[in-house]
Amino acid sequence: MPGADAMLRFLRYAALGAVGTAVQYVLLICLVHSMGVGPVAASSAGAVAGAVTNYLLNHRYSFGGTARHRAAAPRFMLVAAGGLAINAMVMALLTGAFALPYLLAQCVATAAVLALTYVANASWSFKT
Repeated sequence: MPGADAMLRFLRYAALGAVGTAVQYVLLICLVHSMGVGPVAASSAGAVAGAVTNYLLNHRYSFGGTARHRAAAPRFMLVAAGGLAINAMVMALLTGAFALPYLLAQCVATAAVLALTYVANASWSFKT
């Protein structure tokens, strides 16, 4: 069943993405609380660290490691840059205009970025 394969790949992508998300959240919290960095900048720094983690895991486990790094890595990082921009915009909007707590805002941003980056990575970054 092609639909079942796609669902399994998405679930694997989301589960592995949780590792990168954990890296992002740990860095976010540490930078905000230990160094006084603003939530948008801290979230962005965490997103970069999480993107590197996610690339390595997803290349191998979500998409089977068949795409060559020289093709997949630049595409993935371009998608990650788009995700970083969306993350920063959502964080700025929710923590600024709506004055939400930064961790709640980050949860919303994470959900938005997950959906968009999966589609782009599955259809372009790791396409063989």
